[in-house]
Amino acid sequence: MDASLTDAFEVNRQRLKRLAYRMLGSVSEAEDAVQDAWIRWQRAGEGVTDPAAWLVRATTRLCIDRLRAAKAERAAYRGPWLPEPLIEPLTDDPVEKAEEVSVAFLLALERLSPLERAVFLLHDVFDQDYAEVAGTLERTEPAIRQLAARARQHVQDARPRFSVDHDRMMQLAAAFMTASRTADTKSLTELLAEDAIMVSDGGGKRTAALRVMVGREDIIRLLERLRWRHGPQWVGDIVAVRVNGYPGFLIQLEDGPATFAFEPGEDGKIAAVYAVRNPDKLTHI
Repeated sequence: MDASLTDAFEVNRQRLKRLAYRMLGSVSEAEDAVQDAWIRWQRAGEGVTDPAAWLVRATTRLCIDRLRAAKAERAAYRGPWLPEPLIEPLTDDPVEKAEEVSVAFLLALERLSPLERAVFLLHDVFDQDYAEVAGTLERTEPAIRQLAARARQHVQDARPRFSVDHDRMMQLAAAFMTASRTADTKSLTELLAEDAIMVSDGGGKRTAALRVMVGREDIIRLLERLRWRHGPQWVGDIVAVRVNGYPGFLIQLEDGPATFAFEPGEDGKIAAVYAVRNPDKLTHI
């Protein structure tokens, strides 16, 4: 294969992976979509004058096809659905902006149609103009503007509203894990916002709540039940990592690993806890 085609693809690979992850909410599926784009590029790249635009167009369309094919599977999913966690070591500078890969943001994207999601990401996140997006998706520019406005309306409330110092957020997350291990109700009450939520995704393959825990008291009751059922040893080794842009943990539980991600709320408290337990979503870690 012409080395120039390989070089053109490699220059764009990370951008394509970032786009595909936001489209699909899955690290493994994003890598597969980019690999499919690579195969198409090998066949059609010769003579392309704008490789970046061609590759973005191909990857976007592949992701839209995957989302449409997965619609029935998502509808039958057991319990709450969370995206595959995006893990970065705390020692590294963050590759992704937290507000663009936060779990709340990715869940908001889930409420959009595949086409709306593509329009929103290409225009609002990846800074393509409306004419470029229209060309990528083979739609008219007015139609693209309409899709973007509709998508923006659904997503705008999911952007993090509160900014908390990284070190402070890690302290909150660590304190939450300690209090959870011992079911320390007083500490948990102080750490969680009154309207905090906790979402655990087991996919029917690991023990997890089958509904979203809503409110501080609801979360504390769940943690008390876990402590009563499993004892203090239910939480094993804990490694601090960055999960979807925010401080979090990779944890070994009795029946397998889990990731915990935390998002900040008002008054420096925890607004949301997201726990991924489904082993299928942790194979890339």
